[in-house]
Amino acid sequence: MPIETIYGNLQGLKSSQLKQLQRLYHQRLPSDCLTTSEFAQRVASISKEVGQPVCVYINRRGKIIRVGIGTPHQTQIPPLELPRYGASRLSGIRCIATNLKPEVPSEAALTAMVIQRLDALVVLTLTGEGFKRKGGGATGYVKQAYLAHLLPTQTDRTDTNIQELLFWTVSPPLSLDMLAKQDFIDLIDGLEAEFQREFIAQEVDSDQDKVLLVGLKTDKMKDREFEDGLAELARLVNTAGGLVLKTMQQKRSQPHPQTVVGEGKVQEIALTVQTVGANLVVFDRDLSPAQVRNLETKVGVRVVDRTEVILDIFAQRAQSRAGKLQVELAQLEYTIPRLTGRGEAMSRLGGGIGTRGPGETKLETERRAINARISRLQKEVNQLQAHRSRLRQHRQSQEVPTVAIVGYTNAGKSTLLNTLTNSEVYAADKLFATLDPITRRLTIRDAVTEEPTTIVITDTVGFIHELPPTLMDAFRATLEEVTDADALLHVVDLSHPAWQSQIRSVMTILAEMPETPGPALVAFNKIDEVDGDTLRFAHEEYPMAVFISAAKALGLETLRQRLAQLIDYVIAS
Repeated sequence: MPIETIYGNLQGLKSSQLKQLQRLYHQRLPSDCLTTSEFAQRVASISKEVGQPVCVYINRRGKIIRVGIGTPHQTQIPPLELPRYGASRLSGIRCIATNLKPEVPSEAALTAMVIQRLDALVVLTLTGEGFKRKGGGATGYVKQAYLAHLLPTQTDRTDTNIQELLFWTVSPPLSLDMLAKQDFIDLIDGLEAEFQREFIAQEVDSDQDKVLLVGLKTDKMKDREFEDGLAELARLVNTAGGLVLKTMQQKRSQPHPQTVVGEGKVQEIALTVQTVGANLVVFDRDLSPAQVRNLETKVGVRVVDRTEVILDIFAQRAQSRAGKLQVELAQLEYTIPRLTGRGEAMSRLGGGIGTRGPGETKLETERRAINARISRLQKEVNQLQAHRSRLRQHRQSQEVPTVAIVGYTNAGKSTLLNTLTNSEVYAADKLFATLDPITRRLTIRDAVTEEPTTIVITDTVGFIHELPPTLMDAFRATLEEVTDADALLHVVDLSHPAWQSQIRSVMTILAEMPETPGPALVAFNKIDEVDGDTLRFAHEEYPMAVFISAAKALGLETLRQRLAQLIDYVIAS
């Protein structure tokens, strides 16, 4: 027996009206036509009686799968509940909807068609009165019909004007007889062939994740801070291997607890996902498991937050066993509270000899396995921490001063280490190019005696604004290189538009460390890429800083002298 659930607003419906709507589930339409005149009139008569629009969703076998009270926008099927979904094909569902007013389909109804990728949308406009046919039964309620369907588009999908990307067509007013004679199979076969060709062409052009960025500006955020954050998120996505197609912005006093950006904006995001061909939505802030679940249900593609993008970059960059260990720990700690959002597959009862207790769910089994893995990784990180601590104690026993290079990601720390020590550490114009601390010896002249002296200089993982707590915890073994160093060399990318904000972010992270790091020398890098006004301003704001270009080897002798003075100060203290 079909499930006879009626969706939408049922308030005020009589029992007899509810039964009429439920009986629609027992109807079966021919698979080769959009609708029949008799079925359209029946839906129209029910709509007229209840005084509200009615929507009926039909699959390609002619079976009614959903009946709702309300407009196509109000009764739409969540994308993840559709039988088939993807950029290369239609969903396999058509909608017969009524409109109490003699109007063309609204943009909201057409938008709902795009989001669901419906085979077709038929809108029946109603007359003021119907009449009874012989033998009983209402008829004559349909004044005219409109047929709408999607159109494949070759429009540039990076275009910023969404109205130019809407790809639908609406027929002129049709009679029911003309509508019933439409060859439905020929229509959808032709459309899907076009969609498939366009999809293949896009796949040939790019095998990257096609990303839609979403930023939320709250009352507490400044315009420049918000714009810098979005620009950095786009850079993070590019570093992770994604292709940013479009950026959307929303202003709210505070985030919406269920959807972050509010219901209306979610609908706009869902439409944009379809029109620009995105397969991933990235938000500029951390999302709760419930928010991810709600957004994915309504949008129909995967939704991730900023932390998950950073974790993905770390997973790609980790090369050493220690790096991989710490990244895996951070990913699992991030995943464990989000297991409930992984769908029905994680919540069904399972069984098996020696695998689960009676009635234990797959979700509980997965959570227990992850917790066990986290415990093992924590032990290994503790061992790594102890090993690095012994190495540092050995260096300290030899009374070798240590300097840790810190700074915002992509500030040029690894390049500077290479230039100072003639090393070949991997360095690239990428965010988080290196994760593992790399230690080298550097010879400088003592600030007092002018005698050559050796110090140990360590390149550490780059910082970023609001570094995810899971990474802070997992990389504690690495970050201890910072707190245990005698002094810090804080490298700043002066060519970056938000260099002041980056300095504040690094200082905030350093202040949050369990142990207070040693004194720091600020080194402004990439001075060959900035103008005179920026240099003068930085000189005024940070008169004790040094100005260098690691790539062009500018100012390095001054840097060595200032490092010697810093070490001398630390030893004297």
